[in-house]
Amino acid sequence: MSDIYDWSPENSQFWQSRGSKIASRNLWISIPSLLAGFAVWLYWGIITVQMLNLGFPIAKSELFTLTAIAGLTGATLRIPSSFFIRLCGGRNTIVFTTALLIIPALGAGIALQDRDTPLWIFQLLALLSGLGGGNFASSMSNISFFFPREKQGLALGLNAGLGNFGVTTMQILVPLFMTFGAFGAMGGDPMTLVSSSGTLIGKIPAGSPAWIQNAGFLWLLILVPLVLAGWFGMNNIRTEEVSPDIGNPASAFGRMTLMLGIGFLTAVVGLWLLLPESANGSGWGVPKEIVLVFVIFGTVYGLKLLPGEIRSSLNRQYRIFNHKHTWVMSVIYTMTFGSFIGYSAAFPLAIKVIFGYSHVAVDGVMTHSTVNVNGPSALMYAWMGPFIGALIRPVGGWIADRIGGALVTQVCALVMVVSALGVSYYMEAAYASATPEEYFVPFFLLFLVLFAATGIGNGSTFRTIAMVFPKEQAGPVLGWTSAVAAYGAFYIPKVFGEQIKATTPEYALVGFAVFYALCLVINYWYYLRKGSEFYNP
Repeated sequence: MSDIYDWSPENSQFWQSRGSKIASRNLWISIPSLLAGFAVWLYWGIITVQMLNLGFPIAKSELFTLTAIAGLTGATLRIPSSFFIRLCGGRNTIVFTTALLIIPALGAGIALQDRDTPLWIFQLLALLSGLGGGNFASSMSNISFFFPREKQGLALGLNAGLGNFGVTTMQILVPLFMTFGAFGAMGGDPMTLVSSSGTLIGKIPAGSPAWIQNAGFLWLLILVPLVLAGWFGMNNIRTEEVSPDIGNPASAFGRMTLMLGIGFLTAVVGLWLLLPESANGSGWGVPKEIVLVFVIFGTVYGLKLLPGEIRSSLNRQYRIFNHKHTWVMSVIYTMTFGSFIGYSAAFPLAIKVIFGYSHVAVDGVMTHSTVNVNGPSALMYAWMGPFIGALIRPVGGWIADRIGGALVTQVCALVMVVSALGVSYYMEAAYASATPEEYFVPFFLLFLVLFAATGIGNGSTFRTIAMVFPKEQAGPVLGWTSAVAAYGAFYIPKVFGEQIKATTPEYALVGFAVFYALCLVINYWYYLRKGSEFYNP
């Protein structure tokens, strides 16, 4: 039976006799569904690099708006998704949001078959890809209700960490699938590379065929079985503190559609204010920080205007905003997950721009457009950082369950400060060199350390949230903090792009290091200081 009306995971007898098996089944269907969501959300970071390699007639500056669009939309959709479980049920939510991913995946596969597809179509598909980013909030909230507190660190770490493998899985599978006609005549004809590309196993020379459309079609092989697995294998917990009044699945799907529509609307307005006129924006150049504040609070208040049971349920769940630790954890979680997801989106472009070109002076002016034939392939290396960050995340939750979440977070923050400054140093050296590949190894290794620290810190922050907040609030707080942090997928690539344009990419990492130092102080004050309200939760 899909609906469960009696759920007491803190009762050891219930947990051992019945609860553990049900919780595990829901977790192991949730993980690949979340993985697919991350993959569809962030595949534009790989697709845009290949579009450049194939000579799509779209300017670089316009092409990389696709990553920003997907990043902003995915983060914004996490806000309504944070409240789906109480209103719609866990099973209904995971099935519906996973099924929606079929639309952008299929659309990308069709649109990428033609070099002359207009930019606005790719922008629309990037907007819809944000659905995959939104799924994290509802997925984490759902899993938090299935497990007892003492096991939440590991369970949430597994869900998030293995779910985040969608980034790595995508960065490995997409380049590989673009090298052959995996779908035969149904998948369309290949295009010819005008500049070299690559996969994790090596470079691919210019003149080789490439099936870029497979970047979209590939996920249909995964999404369709996952929708069926979720429908037949997952559960709605119908207790008072989880999902008491969700109605039938059709009405739940309708509520989710309405709430997602609010998120899409505010994201579209924000993107229009932000983007240049050449990229279908207003051209007003509104500062990104102002746009983010508008989008976040516009979505929160827009949802509150919805009528009936949605408003009454949200009023109850919005009590989390009266809790100071909601805001504290939003900042700390932005340090960990925001950095992970932002660097995952920006890493391929950073490698290509900094090491794929020789930085030489012409007539006394430094230029950054000479192709470096000895440069590393972004598609060979970019997957390794997200792989380490996702792989190590459950370890962070496991360690935090034993020695305390705040202590683990503090160590991670310190490591992130040091490694970010180190990456900045080698970025500056490489961007001023005719042979930047000489600096690639220390740059790359320090970036991997940075990714590892974000992953461990992700796991430890889940533990802190589970211990600080009561059961009813922990799920929505996990969703809300993940929504705020997910704007890193938009903000970090945007800052990278701005600093690359200003020829000072190292400034981006210095700025991030300053933020990490601030988080170090905040985490100590609220969770490690003797006499604090919650000590090392």
